[in-house]
Amino acid sequence: MSCIPRHVALIMDGNGRWAQAHGLPRHEGHRRGASVVKKILRASEKIGIKYVTFFAFSSENFSRPKSEVTFLMNLCEKFFKKYRKTICEKEIRFRAIGNLSQLPLTLQLAIEELTSSTVCFDRFHITVALNYGSRNEVVHAMESLLNDKDVNIRDLTWKNFEQYLYTKDLPDPDLIIRTSGEQRLSNFLLLQSAYAELYFTKTYWPDFGEKEFLLAIEDYGARERRMGKINDKTNN
Repeated sequence: MSCIPRHVALIMDGNGRWAQAHGLPRHEGHRRGASVVKKILRASEKIGIKYVTFFAFSSENFSRPKSEVTFLMNLCEKFFKKYRKTICEKEIRFRAIGNLSQLPLTLQLAIEELTSSTVCFDRFHITVALNYGSRNEVVHAMESLLNDKDVNIRDLTWKNFEQYLYTKDLPDPDLIIRTSGEQRLSNFLLLQSAYAELYFTKTYWPDFGEKEFLLAIEDYGARERRMGKINDKTNN
């Protein structure tokens, strides 16, 4: 592939609808969806993508039935613990973004352990957005900014401000992929995606594999990213 995005973010949507279509309970859709994460990570490493971010649980998802929320929290915790050794052996840097303080304590501890164990790695980066909402992120950033006595608000620039976001250590996403046919960002990386390319597929997340992922990457490679500049050939 001639043009590979540096950072790909994925909105993993459609687990519940996949389960319903197969006559299964919703949690089976989430379980199947978790296995897809491994496929996307393998494909990303293979073609040279350095940063991959997964939107796993939004701040709005807490309004779902308690049983489903509990299942998702437990699923994340088990996933992080199960693959901690593999992630460390492959020298992959792990991060979690969002309001992590509202997550179950055991999940917080699993996140802290995995994060601290991989903090020195830089070969490949995995980020998981949990209890994440872009608007909440902005509010949190403003609170941190206003409490920083070393900052002169009159000198504020985007470069200064982004240092207070959850994603301060990450490059902006080049490509955002959303599965299940929905065509919106749903409060995900709203500021960071200002110049991102968007790709929507009708495929539900549990059926989204390496082949579909590579189609999205190929589509990205065929696009022209001008970042507000003029194309010298077309003057558009």
